[in-house]
Amino acid sequence: MDHVPFAVVGGGISGLAAAFELHRQGVPFLLFESSDRLGGLIRTEQVDGFTLDAGADSLLVEKPAAIELCRELDLADRLVPMLPPRRAYVLRRGRLRPLPHGAPFGIPASLAALAGSDHISWSGRLRMTLDLLGRGGRAHTEDESIAAFFRRRFGREAVDILAEPLLAGIHAGNVERLSMRALFPRLVEAERVHGSVIRGMRVVNAARSAARRDGPFHSLPDGLEALPRAIVSALPAASIRRRSAVTSITHARADGPAARAATITPVLPTASASAGGPYALQLTGHTPGVTADQVICALPAAATAQLVGGMNEPIARLCRLLPTTSTAVVALAFPRGAVAHRLDGSGFVVPRTEGAFSILAATWISSKWPARAPDGQVLLRGFVGGARAPELLDRSDDDLIELVNNDLARLLGIRGAPSLTRVYRWIDANPQIETGHIDRLARIDERLASLPGLRIVGAAFRGVGIPDCVAAGRAAARGAVEEYRRSTAGVRLEATS
Repeated sequence: MDHVPFAVVGGGISGLAAAFELHRQGVPFLLFESSDRLGGLIRTEQVDGFTLDAGADSLLVEKPAAIELCRELDLADRLVPMLPPRRAYVLRRGRLRPLPHGAPFGIPASLAALAGSDHISWSGRLRMTLDLLGRGGRAHTEDESIAAFFRRRFGREAVDILAEPLLAGIHAGNVERLSMRALFPRLVEAERVHGSVIRGMRVVNAARSAARRDGPFHSLPDGLEALPRAIVSALPAASIRRRSAVTSITHARADGPAARAATITPVLPTASASAGGPYALQLTGHTPGVTADQVICALPAAATAQLVGGMNEPIARLCRLLPTTSTAVVALAFPRGAVAHRLDGSGFVVPRTEGAFSILAATWISSKWPARAPDGQVLLRGFVGGARAPELLDRSDDDLIELVNNDLARLLGIRGAPSLTRVYRWIDANPQIETGHIDRLARIDERLASLPGLRIVGAAFRGVGIPDCVAAGRAAARGAVEEYRRSTAGVRLEATS
């Protein structure tokens, strides 16, 4: 087996961020990706003048890790904000109704905004005002579900019309199961500090308005896949192994051939046993494996469980407890004249209570970002599946196109057939950060302490958004380098044949 000081397993955004940080630190590494494509769930297609993001299409500005990475990659001057008006809609009793301005997560930050929230009944709005009086009571458990938190603070209607489509909908999950503390800690903190979520969000809004004037989200003109492509371009080509699936990670025997056959000369010395390595990475087929002193595993939870199960079954068992859902993104384009709606915003969400519709949400891409569609055309995306309707993923592409087209036609007044269609399926690709997630993650970390040199990152573990994945990947790389340098201080070893 060849030997390298650092190995990254997985070429999604978490793994790429880790590899970029290792390269920035000036250490030798190899990145292993099972497919021919890097970037994971960030994927962009250019088709007939349309720019189609198959998954995520934006970066959250207030979490700076991804924006800072763009700066380091000389992409900062290419970042574009969302087009105005930055308005979202919610479907209510068959009609699209605008969410009030300055209502993060759909929570009005003022009494005026609450009074103007006509997607909520008057009785529902009155119930929400109790939050301002500190009448939400105390949490029954340290880690509430999103539904339990909203029900306690704002009432049942707020769960159905706001929390379920907006907060749970972001993650295509079940509002009764997703963790409030893990996914939306800012709202939990607002309640703790201010005694009222609305008062707390008012303070947050004021700070945001002073610091950010060009909107909460940014993207890139050629689609979001420009980010992972830029990372790949910045890395040494020889450090990337595509079509190289790692099938297991085990301890390399100190007296075995894996420990003796280091044929890649490391820039840094081989780590001592106190650093935990070396680890042996087995690859598919007849491809020789490698050993590495430090390994960063940046894979989905199920794949992580499979890799580490032979070395530490308790970690694998905890990884198997982290659930996922599947979704499909259906992109449709139409001539602008065929769509009656003004499309004056970013899109809309659909509460579960609007049972006559199949879609979870829709985004109006050509209204959200500049130059995403040719002149005279509009580009729309509809989302289906998730925890609400997983059975829809069994349907054919043609069926999904018909379902989404019918829903959009009813809601937006569309006449005629779409001029372009695409279906992107994301099977088991949406991590479900459910109640108890933070405790499960702590238990994984406790067991990782017995495996120094092994780190686990990825959307299923330390944040589902791109900024969180970037931050976790880079932090893991910095930790690996620091640990390696501590363990090899004052030692210089050359590779042996």
